[in-house]
Amino acid sequence: MKVILLQDFESLGLEGDIVDVARGYARNYLIPKGIAIESSDANLKALEMNKEKIMARHLKDKEAAEGARERISQITVNLRRKAGEEDKLYGSVTSRDIAEELEKEGVAVDRRKIILDESIRTLGEFEVSIKLHQEVIAKIKLVVERQEEEA
Repeated sequence: MKVILLQDFESLGLEGDIVDVARGYARNYLIPKGIAIESSDANLKALEMNKEKIMARHLKDKEAAEGARERISQITVNLRRKAGEEDKLYGSVTSRDIAEELEKEGVAVDRRKIILDESIRTLGEFEVSIKLHQEVIAKIKLVVERQEEEA
């Protein structure tokens, strides 16, 4: 079944794209949630009329993301964690921890946009990617240090 996306959807495409999906997926998930509409003649005509607005919005969003990338890439996030022998952490550093630290720096980032292949379980320096836009990825420096033991 062909549907027109009403908003950017990570696994399918960008707003205004016409994609082919399973009928059940479209009827039970995409259409009821307002992510897509059925690709009919009337909807296709409406899409053509709004194409310029959609393209302008995408360009504006991309420019805003590029500006944010400049600010974010200058930030170094320092986290202190308890660690055992061989510099292994007792817990792990997750995207939620990184998002909270970025918020303290004055940058609000959705934790789902932070790309970690796996959670960080050792001390050291890491490079973490943040997907700000479909085409814009920022990289920050993450330093995980040993937390000093309290007596």
